Amino acid sequence: MSKQSRIRTQELRKAQQEAAARKAKQRRIAQALGGVVILGLVAAIVWAVVNAASGDDDGGGPTGTVVVPDNVTSSGAFPVGADDAPVTVEIYYDYMCPACGAFESVNEAELDRLMSEGVAKVELRPISILDRFSEGTEYSTRSASAFATVVDGAPDSAWAFHSALFEQQPDEGTEGLSDDEIADIATDAGVPADVVDQFGEGTFEAWVASVTDEATTDGGVQGTPTVKIDGEVFEGDWSRPGVLTEAIESAAGDQ
Repeated sequence: MSKQSRIRTQELRKAQQEAAARKAKQRRIAQALGGVVILGLVAAIVWAVVNAASGDDDGGGPTGTVVVPDNVTSSGAFPVGADDAPVTVEIYYDYMCPACGAFESVNEAELDRLMSEGVAKVELRPISILDRFSEGTEYSTRSASAFATVVDGAPDSAWAFHSALFEQQPDEGTEGLSDDEIADIATDAGVPADVVDQFGEGTFEAWVASVTDEATTDGGVQGTPTVKIDGEVFEGDWSRPGVLTEAIESAAGDQ
């Protein structure tokens, strides 16, 4: 091979090496940029999930002065049944929640019986975690506030009103019941007219927001319905008739 040919070969090899080095550098840069993009997407997804879980997508719920309704416990529950009942059953629920409606359908009659027999006391804990599924009408908050109004002004009618709201529960993802429809349900359940007339004032909406926040943070409630028996979360299958009753009666027998 002539000297000139060797020089051309060396120059060609050097050019090839430089091109390979440039491509390797470009791959490293692309990989780094890709990692940044992926991290950004992950961060965005995490932010969206946390935001949705905290309710920030609907403005964080009602604000204003928290007015606590009369006839609730210091922790914000409305008790139904004998004070000296050996077992306390807490129910965290949302009036828009389909699973809560199913829970009522399966267990309401048995809870009625257990309360009438003095076996259990039920503590109702309305919360509003599904406002974003009512087409902007905040049905969860409105219905829970109406319930709190009845608890405050006509506690003897609260259980009947609670049951009636679930009997006529709207579908999730709809606007829910109108204020007038909620008022009609309350009237049919025996709530006095002067109490029903207060529904539109939204007096307890900020209270509903506060107990919802407490339930989902300090209370550890991650969904509805959440049922606790004497402070312990019930892990059984409440959708099977008799399963919850058996657990309550077992707890009563242990007293």
